[in-house]
Amino acid sequence: MKKNIVFIHGMFQNPKSWEKWIAYFSERGYNCTAPAWPDHAGEPSQLRSNPPSGLGDLMLDDVIAAMETAVIAAGGNNPDVNEKPIIAGHSVGGLLTQIFVSRNLASLGVPVSSVAPNMMMTLDWPFFKNVSAIANPFKGDEPFFQTPESFHESFCNTLDEASAKVAFEQFATHDSRNVLRGCLGPSGHIDLDMPHVPLLFVSGKEDQIVPTELVEKNSKAYTDDVSGLTSYKEFEGRSHYICGEPGWEEVASYVYNWVETHQEHVVL
Repeated sequence: MKKNIVFIHGMFQNPKSWEKWIAYFSERGYNCTAPAWPDHAGEPSQLRSNPPSGLGDLMLDDVIAAMETAVIAAGGNNPDVNEKPIIAGHSVGGLLTQIFVSRNLASLGVPVSSVAPNMMMTLDWPFFKNVSAIANPFKGDEPFFQTPESFHESFCNTLDEASAKVAFEQFATHDSRNVLRGCLGPSGHIDLDMPHVPLLFVSGKEDQIVPTELVEKNSKAYTDDVSGLTSYKEFEGRSHYICGEPGWEEVASYVYNWVETHQEHVVL
């Protein structure tokens, strides 16, 4: 019997970003859900034109609490280990995936272009540029407002201008700077030495937000070689928009095959 999969979006996206993956995995017998973060439900275009009044106050802990409730519900609210869902998360959703794996709430975890825990950093200039722009303390609780230009430059830099504009119109949202700030603090800490279920880290070679070397560094930071299994896969020519850009099927297929291979793993 196929398992439940919870897809968790990241910043500047909402559940609509997973619609292709939901269709792909549903066609193959998986039960899929993609919960919205607080202040992220609805059409992205509407969320951009009418940002929720409390968006700038949204904290990482608020997102963690809401997504944890959704993850537990996807398991049928049953502590039976066999009902724990598979979790796949993009960007900050990838960090949440790792957090929920550390809390023993998942049967498998797939962090995609994942924000790294424990203040892990890289010397990559685009990474520092984006983190500094979003987390800028001088902006207070003012949301970070995406524009077609900023979205193209940082999020979907592998697309041409016309395709990037379409991606922006269909999928981009504004977001809270406090979520990223939380990722850089205690709420983004994980014990990487504890036993864990299998994890597959996925990265895009041209990612300007979470560079591939940081994703690989994150994957190698896990030290449990006895009961855990950590894999890493890098895709050439892919941006942070890896789950939606042309060729997303190759990424989804790789994740599907990995899940099929590992879903019978005994959960700790």
